[in-house]
Parts: sequence; structure tokens; C-alpha cells
Amino acid sequence: MYSFLLVGLGGAVGAMARYGVGRLVPIAGFPFATLIVNIVGSFLMGVLIAVLSRTLVAWSNEARLLLAVGVLGGFTTFSSFSLDVITLAQRGEWFAATGYILLSVVGSVGSLALALWLARGVI
Repeated sequence: MYSFLLVGLGGAVGAMARYGVGRLVPIAGFPFATLIVNIVGSFLMGVLIAVLSRTLVAWSNEARLLLAVGVLGGFTTFSSFSLDVITLAQRGEWFAATGYILLSVVGSVGSLALALWLARGVI
């Protein structure tokens, strides 16, 4: 239960930060705010995981849940996606990493398009 609380609190902070970036970055016909959030969130995930991987203190798992899963997961799920890709690549699983990228991007965009099509045209 404690783990869920850490993730939930962090997620709320991350979601509010994402919303804040969206409010600060002017809308100009291109999703700059989303692009910024994805790039910054992925960078922060890399820094956090590097720091946590070198830290063997008792609170490392709690910090990972609060900051990586919660805050950065709420800020952008793209950071988790990026970490998954890099983890697969570091294991030498290039085929899996490439497949994961393609399936995630094409599958996500395709499923959203399908849902819109169904909701607008069929239902």
C-alpha cells in the first residue's frame, strides 16, 4: 500500500508539472510542450536511474517509486518508454528494442486513430 501512495503522490506532482509546461509554452500549431516534456523527462529519467544505480541505500527503491515511476511517469510516460528501450539495447537485445519502438509508436498511434474512427463513425 505504501508503494501505491509513493507512486500516486509522485504521479500527481508529475502531472501538475506537465500541465504547467503546457501552460507556459505557447500553442503554435506544433506540440512543442509535449516535445519538451518528452525530451526533458527522458533526460531526467537517465540522470535519476544513473544516480540510483550507484546508490545502495535503503531508500533507493522508495526513491525510484516516487521519482521515476511517480513524478517522471506522471510528467511523461515517454521517459519510461525510453528507459525500456535503452535497457533492451544495453542487454544487446537490438531486435526486441527496435520491435518495441515500432510496436509502441505504430500501435499507440494506430489504436488512437482506430478509437476515434470507431467513436465518430460506428458508435
